[in-house]
Parts: sequence; C-alpha cells; structure tokens
Amino acid sequence: MVPLFVEAGWQVAGCGRDENQLAALSAEYPQPHLFMRCDVAQESEVAGFCTEVLTRLGAPDLVLNNAAIINPNAPLWETSAEEFSRIIDINIKGPAAMMRHLLPAMLKLGSGVIVNFSSGWGRCTAAEVAPYCATKYAIEGLSMATAQDTGGKVAVIPVNPGIIDTEMLRSTFGDGAGDFPDAKAWARRAVPFFMRLGAKDNGRPLTVPGG
Repeated sequence: MVPLFVEAGWQVAGCGRDENQLAALSAEYPQPHLFMRCDVAQESEVAGFCTEVLTRLGAPDLVLNNAAIINPNAPLWETSAEEFSRIIDINIKGPAAMMRHLLPAMLKLGSGVIVNFSSGWGRCTAAEVAPYCATKYAIEGLSMATAQDTGGKVAVIPVNPGIIDTEMLRSTFGDGAGDFPDAKAWARRAVPFFMRLGAKDNGRPLTVPGG
C-alpha cells in the first residue's frame, strides 16, 4: 500500500518489527515519510511511535491497524496459553493501543478515519483457528463500540480486507493461498477504497471491494 499512498501525495508513517524491511522503506521513501520499529504488543513502543507521528506529521487523516498473527492450525486445546496470549496482545491490544494514543489528537481536530482490520473469520468461524477468530470478532466489537464513543468526529471502522495470498494465509491454507490475489494486486483495490472512507462510514462493518 505504501507506494500507492505516496504516489497519491500522502505522507506515510508506518511501523513493524522487521528492521530490514523498515530500512528499505526508509531508503525508498525518506522524510517526510516515517518508518519505525515498533512491536504493537508493547504499550511503551506504541506510545513512542505515536509520539513521533504526532510530533513530525501531526494527527493522522487515516490509520490502518493491520498488524495480526494467526495460530498454527490446531484445535484450541492444543494451543498453548503463551501462544494464545501473544495472539491477543498483537491482534486486539495492538489496535487498542494505537487508538488510545492517536484518538485524542484526532478528536481534537474533529476528523480522521481509523480502520481496524477484521477478517471473514471475524464474522464467521472455521475449525482450527479459534484464537484468531476470537480476536477478529473482538475487533468488530471494539471498533463499533469505539465508534459510538467518538460520536462520528473520528470514524472507526472494522474492515474485512478479503482473502489475500500472504505468508500468514499460506500458514493456514498452504499452496491453496495461491488461488487468491497477492498483496500488490489487493492494494490496488484497497487503497482507493480506504481513501474514500469518511464520517459516513463510522461504525459500519465493511469489506474491501472484491474481497
């Protein structure tokens, strides 16, 4: 998504845990764009990242909370407590932390959109992915309730991105993931969709077109 937003004239800030990828993005898209290491499961790291964003770029117009992991295919009773907690920490606590640190500045301006990535498995279920399903159902409720808290001054929207051929999908679907569009093809549909979101969409569970 980054090159498409940059081509459209947006200033982009992003975070992740892969320092090599972050360095490559920083080299390709230097200031005013901002790419930092941040584990969204760590409150202090989220706070530091958000402080940098607000200081350098100001309150964001669009926030995409897309960080997530999935459990290896297994029934719930074969998923360790540690693994379950890590999924909760990234998939639920991560978006909540981002909203906690960014929403006050956005609300002060009275504008902006926060998209929390949900999933088809946040609206229906499947065997062997119960922890992931639980987190995505939580994202739906978290987003819609927070949308009520903002009163529409900032739109908070749970969005099902659709099925995308990513490493995470391949961990679940194996080679069958190749039957779905890759991330670059998906981004060409998703970025214009995200750019059009606004106050009218507050609290509405949406799906990326074609997803």
